[in-house]
Amino acid sequence: MKNLFTFLTLSIVLFFSTLFSSQIPGMVNYSDEEGLNCSYTYHLRQDKNGFIWIGSDNGLFRFDGKEFKQYGKKEGLKNIDIISCEPLPNGEVFILPFLNDFAYLKNGCVINLNINDYVKNQFSSSIPKVTRDGNRLYFYGNFNPQNIFTYENGKVKKIPVPLEYEKRSFATLRFEPHTYNLYLHDPHQGEILVYNIITGKKQHLKGGIGNMICEKDDLFVFLHKNTIEIYQLSAPEGLKKIRSYNCGTQENVFYGLIDKNNKLWLNISNGGVLYFNQSLTEKKKALDTPIKILDRYVINNVLVDKDDNVWFNSRNNGVFFISKSLFANHINLPVQSNSEYIKAIAKDNGNILLGYNHSAGALISKYNKIQNITLDEGDKDENIAVYLKGSISIFGLSGKVIVHDMANNTSKKIYCSLKNIVSYTPDSLFFCTSGGLLTYSLKSKKITTLFQERVYTVFPYDRENLFIGSFSDLYKYNVRTRKKTLFLKGYYFTDIKKLDDDTYLGSTNLYGVIIFNAKGIIKKIGKNNGLINDQVKKIEVENKNTFWASTNSGISRIELAGKDQHINNFTQTDGLPSDAVAGCVIKNDTIFIGTSKGLGIFSIKKLLTQEKFIHKKVIINSVSIENNEHYDLQKSLTAYPHNTVIFNLSFLDYSSLGKISYKYKLEGLNNSWQINNSSKIIFNSIPPGKYTFRVYGLGYNGKQSYTSSDITFDIKPLFWQTWWFRLIVAIFVIGVLLMVIFSYLHKKRNKKLEKMEYEKKIAELELQAIKAQINPHFIYNCLNSIQFLLYKKDYRETENYLDIFAKMIRKTLYYSEKTFMSIKDEVEYLTLYLDMEKLRVKDLFDYKISISEHVDQNWTIPSLLIQPFVENAIKHGISGLKDRKGEITISFEYTNVSLCITIEDNGIGISSKETLKKDNSFGVKLSHKRIETFKQLFDTNIFLEINTLTENNRQGTQIKLYIQPYEK
Repeated sequence: MKNLFTFLTLSIVLFFSTLFSSQIPGMVNYSDEEGLNCSYTYHLRQDKNGFIWIGSDNGLFRFDGKEFKQYGKKEGLKNIDIISCEPLPNGEVFILPFLNDFAYLKNGCVINLNINDYVKNQFSSSIPKVTRDGNRLYFYGNFNPQNIFTYENGKVKKIPVPLEYEKRSFATLRFEPHTYNLYLHDPHQGEILVYNIITGKKQHLKGGIGNMICEKDDLFVFLHKNTIEIYQLSAPEGLKKIRSYNCGTQENVFYGLIDKNNKLWLNISNGGVLYFNQSLTEKKKALDTPIKILDRYVINNVLVDKDDNVWFNSRNNGVFFISKSLFANHINLPVQSNSEYIKAIAKDNGNILLGYNHSAGALISKYNKIQNITLDEGDKDENIAVYLKGSISIFGLSGKVIVHDMANNTSKKIYCSLKNIVSYTPDSLFFCTSGGLLTYSLKSKKITTLFQERVYTVFPYDRENLFIGSFSDLYKYNVRTRKKTLFLKGYYFTDIKKLDDDTYLGSTNLYGVIIFNAKGIIKKIGKNNGLINDQVKKIEVENKNTFWASTNSGISRIELAGKDQHINNFTQTDGLPSDAVAGCVIKNDTIFIGTSKGLGIFSIKKLLTQEKFIHKKVIINSVSIENNEHYDLQKSLTAYPHNTVIFNLSFLDYSSLGKISYKYKLEGLNNSWQINNSSKIIFNSIPPGKYTFRVYGLGYNGKQSYTSSDITFDIKPLFWQTWWFRLIVAIFVIGVLLMVIFSYLHKKRNKKLEKMEYEKKIAELELQAIKAQINPHFIYNCLNSIQFLLYKKDYRETENYLDIFAKMIRKTLYYSEKTFMSIKDEVEYLTLYLDMEKLRVKDLFDYKISISEHVDQNWTIPSLLIQPFVENAIKHGISGLKDRKGEITISFEYTNVSLCITIEDNGIGISSKETLKKDNSFGVKLSHKRIETFKQLFDTNIFLEINTLTENNRQGTQIKLYIQPYEK
C-alpha cells in the first residue's frame, strides 16, 4: 500500500511537472503592469533599429526593452484595433488596423490615410497580405485579389489585376515586386497559378493540397489533414515537397512562422506553440519532434528578433519574452526542464540532488534522467541543505531532517532546527543546528551531540580540529579536548571549503569571500574587487586556483592568479533562469546552477566566452529643444542658452529586462561621466558654444555598449552675447566714459578757474569793504569828533572814543580777511560800530539788536555783509531827522528754512526802489556784488529784500536778508 501511494504521488508530480514545463524558467511576461495596457495582442514586428512593435486592441505599442510607448486615439488613430504594422527603412511605420483605416507613423506623429473609398471593401473580410520592397509596400487581398495597392511616402496607388477567376477560389500566396508575378493557390486541387499582372502571362505549377500556413523566400508550409507539409519552390518544376510532420488531432494549427533562421513555429488554437529546432533548408527529410512552449496560452504570433531573442504574442496575457541564452539553454538541456524554486544542491558520483522550497526535491542521474522525490505531501517546509551519498539522500528542511533511502524507498525523520549539512568522515556527517553541532552516522543511523551552541557551518581541517562558525565569529574547536578558541571575529560564515592543502575558502554574509589558512586571513574578495555581491551563500571549488560563489545577484567564477584574481560574473543576461542562486555543482565541464526559477545547466567553456561588451549602440530617438522635437538628427541642431535640451534615448538590450541605465557626458561643458537610469537626459541653461553629447548604454550587470552614440549641436548666443554686440557695447561704454571723464575734467578746470576768479573778486571786494569801512569821510568825521572832545578837554570821553575807534579799525581789518564769521561776532562788531556812531552824532539815535531763541549764535554768515546796510540807515535814514529821535533795530530770526536778518530804521524813508538804487552808498552797492559772488562761489542762496515803511502808514526803511546759515 505504501509503495502504491509513493507511485501515485510520483506519477502526479511527473504529470504536473510535464504540464507546467512549457513555462520556460526565466521567461518574462509583459502586460498592463509594465505599460502594455491592452487585453489582446496580435502581430509582432521589429524595425531596422531594433524596436519591437506590437499590434493590439488598444492601439500600437513600441517597446525599447524598458518602456512601452502607446499610439492610440489620443495620438490620432481613427481605429485603435491594430492587427499589424510594417516598419520601413526610412523610419516610417505603416499601420494596418481593422476596417481599412490605414495610417502611418512618421517622426512620432500618426498620419491617417483617407483611402477607404479608394480601396472600397476589398479587405473587409481580413487584413491584407503585405509585401515590402525597400520603402514601398504592396498590399492585396487574401483571396482572388482584384487590385494590388502600393504605398510609398504617404501616397497610395492602385494596380489592377486583370484576371478572370472563372468562379474558382484562389488563395493569395505572394506577390513578387521585381517580376510582377502573383502566386495564387487552389487549396482543393493543389495547383499554383503564377500570373504576371503586366503581361497577363499564366503559368501552372504543382502545389500542395490544403491551406497555406506560412511562407518565406522559396519555402511554403501547408496544412492538410493534420499534417504539416513543407514545400520548396523550384521553377519551372513547381513546388517540391521536402518534409512533413503529423500534428495529430489534438494540435489544431491556425498560424505559422518561418523565422530568420528558417526554423518553423506553429501556433496551436487550443494553446501553445510548436517549435522545430532545425533549419528547414537542411538536407533532412523528416522533421524532428517539436518542443511545445506556453501550452496554457493561445499564441497569436512569434518573433525571433535580430539577436535571436524570442517573443510571443498571447491572446489575453500580454507578450512573453525569453532571451537567446535562456532559450538556447532550455532547448539544449540534457535533462528535462526544471522550473522549481531550488534552495539547495549537492552531488555524488555524477548524480545530482536538488532540494526545493517545499518538502520535495529531485535526483538527476549521471545519465541525465530526472526523478522527482516527494517527501511530505502538502508540507511547505523549505530545504536548507541537501546531501547525497550513493542511494542515501538527505534533505535538511527548516524544521526537520529527512533521510531518504532511494533504493528501499524508505524515509527517516530527525526533528531539529537545521542550518547546514557538512560531510565529516566517509560514513558520517555534521548537522549544524540552532541547538548545537550534531554528528550523524550513515551506518548506525545514530546522532551524537558534539558541541552545544548554535552552529551555522563547520569544516574539519584535520583529524581532531574543526572550524566552527557561529552567527558572528569563527572558532577553532578540538574534538578530543572540547576546547574552543576564537579564530576570526566578526564574520558570519555561510559555507567553508578547502582550496588546497593549507588554504580554505569561507563565504560570508556581509564580506564576500575570505581566503584563510590555520594562521589567519590571507585575502578578502568582495564587491570592490569585482565580486557580484558581498553576500555569498555557497562556494563550489573547480580546481585549486578556481572556485564559484553563489549569491542572490547571480554567480561569480573567481580564478586566482598570484596576488590578483580574475572574476567572471554571470546573471540572467548570460542564461541563468534567475539571479537568485542557491548553489552549484560541477560535473566534468558542465556546471549545474540551482536558482529560484529552476536549474541552469551550462558548459563552463561556453560561459567563459561571454562578451565583455554589448554589441549595440544607444539610439537617440529625438532631441527636444524648447518643446520642439527633432527627429532628423542628420541636420544641424541649434539652440539658445535659455532653451531646455532633452535627449530621448533607448538602449535595445532586451536581455537586460529593463535594467538599463545610461553613462553620458556633454563635451565642452563637463568632461566627467554621469550615470542616469532615465531615458530622458535633460540639460538646462547651457552657455553658448559647440557641444558633443556622448552616451553609452549600460545593460544588466554593468555591461557597456561597445561604442558611444554621439551627436553634436550648437548653442547660439543671444544677440547681446555675440562678440560684435559686446564690441559695440565696449566701444559705447568707453566713449561714454571718455566723454564723462573729459566733461568732468573740463568742468573741474572751469570750476577751478571760476573759483580763482571768485577768490580774486572776494579779495578785491574785501579790500573794497575795508575801503568802505574806513573811508576818508568816516575817518575825517571821527577825527573831528576826537578833536572836538580834546578841545573841550573832555579827556575821559576822548579816551573812550579812541578805544572804540581802535577796536573798530582792528576788527574791520581782522574780519575783512575772513570769508565767514559767526552771528555772535557779527553782533559784537555791529555793536562797536553803532556805539561809535552814536558817540559821534551825540545820541542822535538809539539802536536795538535782538537774536531769536531759534537762532544758534555759532552759525556763520558772510563777513562784513550787514554793516554797509546799517551805515546806510544812519547816513541816509536818520541823519536828517528834526522832529524825532532816530531808532535802528537789527533782528536775527530763523524761519525753519533760512536765517532772516532785518535792518529797520524810522528815518525819512525812500520814495521808490529806483531812488534807493540811485542814492545808495558805495557800501550798499558793494554788498550787492558780494551777494552775487557768494551765490556763485559757495552755491548758497542769499536773497535781499528792500521795503519802505511809508507804504504801510509808518516811517522809515526795512532791509531783509535771507541767508542759509552754516554750522561752525
